[in-house]
Amino acid sequence: MSAPSPIGRIPGSGWLALLGGGEFTFGETEEADRAWLARLPPVGPVGFIPAASGSDEYGHHFSLYLGDVGERDVETIPIYRPRDGKRGRNSERIREVAAVYLGGGVTDHLLEAVRETPAEAALAEKIRSGGLVVAIAAAAQCAGKVARSIFRGDLIPAFGWLPDGVVEPNFDPGHDRRLRKMLAAAGVRFGLGIPAGSAVLLGPEGAVETVGTVFRIDGAEGDIEVLEGLTPRPPLPSPSPLPGEGEEEGK
Repeated sequence: MSAPSPIGRIPGSGWLALLGGGEFTFGETEEADRAWLARLPPVGPVGFIPAASGSDEYGHHFSLYLGDVGERDVETIPIYRPRDGKRGRNSERIREVAAVYLGGGVTDHLLEAVRETPAEAALAEKIRSGGLVVAIAAAAQCAGKVARSIFRGDLIPAFGWLPDGVVEPNFDPGHDRRLRKMLAAAGVRFGLGIPAGSAVLLGPEGAVETVGTVFRIDGAEGDIEVLEGLTPRPPLPSPSPLPGEGEEEGK
C-alpha cells in the first residue's frame, strides 16, 4: 500500500509519474522506469509523445530501451504541433495505449502542441479513469499549474494536473531559486523538486511513491523538506503450494 500525501493532483483512479530527468541510454532512469512499469496493465504498448523534443530518434531509442528493460512495445503518437494535438486519431491512441510517456525537451514546445487540445483532455482523462501518464524532465514541469518558458523566461500556464503545485526537474537543493520563483506565482501552494534519476508516482486518494530523493517546498519562503512516501517494492513471489495442497482426499 502507498502512503497518503497532501499533494494535490487531479482526482481519479489512475497514476501520474513525474521523473526528474536523466539519460535512459546510460541507465540513469532505470530504477524510476521500473517503478512505473510495475503499474502497467499486462498487455498493450506504451504511447510515446515527442512534442517536447520534436525528435523522431528519441522515440526510436526509447523504444529499444523499453523493449530491453520492460519488454514492452512503444508506439509513437505523432504529436509535434498544435494541429497534431487536435487530431482525433491521436486522442484515440492516447485512450487506447497502456500508458502514455511524455518525452523531455522544451516546455514551450510541449505546451504549444498539447495544451487546450483534445490530446490534453485525453491525457487528463487517462489519469482520471485508471490509466497511467509518465512525464520526464521538461514534460514533468508541464504537469504543474505553471511552467517556465525557455524562450520568454517568464511563467506560462501548464497542464494543471497539480492544480496548485509546480515541478522543478533536474533539481539541486543547493540551487532552488528557479523553483521558488514558480512558487511565487498566483495560486501556487507547493513545489516539487525532483533530481535527475528520482521520481514521484502520484496515485488515487493521495497515494505517493518515491524513487530516490524528492523534495517539497510549501510556499516561496518555505523550507526544503524531503517528500515522504513509500519506495516501490517488487512484488512478492507467490508462495509454493504445500505438499498435497489442492489434491483431493484419498488420492
